Amino acid sequence: MHRVDLAVRTLGGSVVAASDESFGVKERLVDPAEPAFVPGTYDLRGEVVDGWETRRHAGRDGDWAIVRLGAPGRIHAVDVDTRFFSGNHPTACCVEACALDRTADPTSAAVRWTPLVDRAVLAPDAHNLLAVDDRRRWTHVRLRLASDGGVARLRAYGEVIPDPAAWEDVTVEVSGLEHGGRLEWCSDSFYSHADVLLAPDRPRNMGDGWETRRRRDVGPDTHDAVLISFAAPADLRRVEIDTSHFVFNASTAVEVLGSRTTPDDDHGWALVPFDVPVLPRTALIADARQVFRVDVADVTALRVAAYPDGGIARVRALGTPTAAGLAQLRRMWEQSA
Repeated sequence: MHRVDLAVRTLGGSVVAASDESFGVKERLVDPAEPAFVPGTYDLRGEVVDGWETRRHAGRDGDWAIVRLGAPGRIHAVDVDTRFFSGNHPTACCVEACALDRTADPTSAAVRWTPLVDRAVLAPDAHNLLAVDDRRRWTHVRLRLASDGGVARLRAYGEVIPDPAAWEDVTVEVSGLEHGGRLEWCSDSFYSHADVLLAPDRPRNMGDGWETRRRRDVGPDTHDAVLISFAAPADLRRVEIDTSHFVFNASTAVEVLGSRTTPDDDHGWALVPFDVPVLPRTALIADARQVFRVDVADVTALRVAAYPDGGIARVRALGTPTAAGLAQLRRMWEQSA
């Protein structure tokens, strides 16, 4: 199963508090971009760093930062990314989590934090991927450092657990990351990965989309494709294909097929049939949002074929959960509490 970064800014993640940010601001922890560093570049705080860095000599309790997740969910792994922090990386860390109401103060002494990762030694200038076994639903994580130092990014990889109350009596972007949509597979990710197709924001430039390599085996049926799953079965009403910022390299057409099944544990998505017509092969225009009306019942996932290659910025499927889908959401919500 593909994991989503629940902490990333593009999903709505936010660093709401930190013990100190003397050398590097806390908001960098959830920046979707990869960290970068230019040696010898200084400002009034010192050498410019692309991450969260605290002053020296934090004391016995170390430093800490609290991240509100962009969407509540289960966390399967945490990446404490110390890239470009070598002589100034923290010695070790632990990771904790809690589930709070929307307006609750996560810095309150009354908050009960649950350990997700016990004390783990951190390597310098590296991804530090830490496994999480607890399968409950969380809204916030707290990174506690054993010392002072710098962390470039904090990634909380897991799965969104949608609140079923948000799906009742409304049309929902069932493909969206914040509602539990997942990118399960893509045929090509040469220039950029297809994860961004499900991002909740609007594309900012051509790099903020899915772009494949140029195919040289072009024929009538040559295409790239992605598989997108929903958190629960839904009746689809709209499909949006957004080619914004792809002016000279947008895909020329798309076809969308649906499935009414889900994979078993042995074979994954490889044997799932996509045999439900959602949108026939349809010509696209470049650099434009294009919304298509559909009326297809009880869909669990989509296969979006892009002909023959090129770029698409976003794919959005809007619909309402089926009765069985809403019951499934309620079970997931209750079981993760």
